[in-house]
Amino acid sequence: MKVHLRMVGCRLNQSEIETMARQFQQQGHEVVDSPEDADHFVLNSCAVTQEATKTSRKLIRDFQRANPNGETTVTGCYAQIAPGEMAALPGVRRVIGNQEKDRLVTQITGQPLDIFDSEPFERGWGAGTLGRTRAFVKVQDGCDNACTFCVTTIARGASRSRQLRDIVREVDALHRSGYQEAVLTGVHLGSYGHDLGEREELIKLVKALLTDTDLPRIRLSSLEPWDLSPDFFALWQDRRLCRHLHLPLQSGCDATLRRMRRNTDQKRFRALVNAARAAIPQVRITSDVIVGFPGETEQEFTESASFVREMNFAGLHVFRYSSRPGTPASRMRDQVSSAVKKRRSARLLELSARTERDFAASLLGSAQEVLWEQVIGATPEGFLLSGYTDNYMRARTTHPRDLSNVITRFELNKFIDGAIHGKVKEVVHIPKKTHPMGAG
Repeated sequence: MKVHLRMVGCRLNQSEIETMARQFQQQGHEVVDSPEDADHFVLNSCAVTQEATKTSRKLIRDFQRANPNGETTVTGCYAQIAPGEMAALPGVRRVIGNQEKDRLVTQITGQPLDIFDSEPFERGWGAGTLGRTRAFVKVQDGCDNACTFCVTTIARGASRSRQLRDIVREVDALHRSGYQEAVLTGVHLGSYGHDLGEREELIKLVKALLTDTDLPRIRLSSLEPWDLSPDFFALWQDRRLCRHLHLPLQSGCDATLRRMRRNTDQKRFRALVNAARAAIPQVRITSDVIVGFPGETEQEFTESASFVREMNFAGLHVFRYSSRPGTPASRMRDQVSSAVKKRRSARLLELSARTERDFAASLLGSAQEVLWEQVIGATPEGFLLSGYTDNYMRARTTHPRDLSNVITRFELNKFIDGAIHGKVKEVVHIPKKTHPMGAG
């Protein structure tokens, strides 16, 4: 069987899609890049915003047009909360909810599957199979919080954690297959281990990965700010832990945060950011902010924008509030108009662009390690390469060799169009399945 896999939404969805790809290949099936070449289409859908649900529906219709005889299986959050809508779309054969997602491949193929088997890595499934040099590793699913705007708790269920030893085995196998970086993901990553009765289990997991694997880079995805204590940042004394923290704020106004039922406020969030910056040199801190939450007055938005400016985030994801059925916020009074949300969003995006430029300027003249991820073009001087610093700034350079999936020291010279440009100095890490090379 030839399978085409797609996802909409978060890094957790990406991690799940990559796991499905490994499982299909373990069973001898082929994962193809083009929907026209596929017998079966699998979509890991998203429902966090109205735009995400629209995109999910479009992808299903696009596949049916590309291959009218193909079958579609839909999973993910949209499939969980609106299975009838998904089942009614053309070509949809199965709708599998999030609780059954781990068995999706078996349900499609009828073939048994181990929970985790390193054999696909050993016979060649590894870095580059899905065009990536970073692997997304799911360590946790579900959420026990009750943010009033969020449909995730409804769609994903209660928090549940994978066993630490299984995660270590997977990361070690990823490294042996050629990956240079693992991104730990979860719906609520900071709550890892809480369902097992362990409040410090995330710290234990990171320490185990640093001790028991040789992977050059370990990155943490989004972390809710109330899960972390100031001593958490001592982990970054090991430079293999990437210096990027994404701490979702959602609003810089305490009154709005209370209506959102977020377990933080300005005082606690400020203390956490200050502790992170004191402990981790050149750490890049980014965040999420929602504008136009029900009841957000102009005064509340002004307070939120002022706090965001004070935090000086090196990048910001700005979302216009999107009412999700079944959430408490969808029933709140004083909904904000689309025009007001658009105006507020533009203001924060302008601020974000400025603070990102400021952070980039603070790095210029230094040397950073960059994992080069892909060739984006060529010139007479060499390949145009794109990659990321460990603090997740996009980097670009021209080099006579294709350095995809290689980590180098990189001299940062200028910031143009959202990327830092500079010069490769020396190779630091090469993938295990690649012959040694010099920087040239």
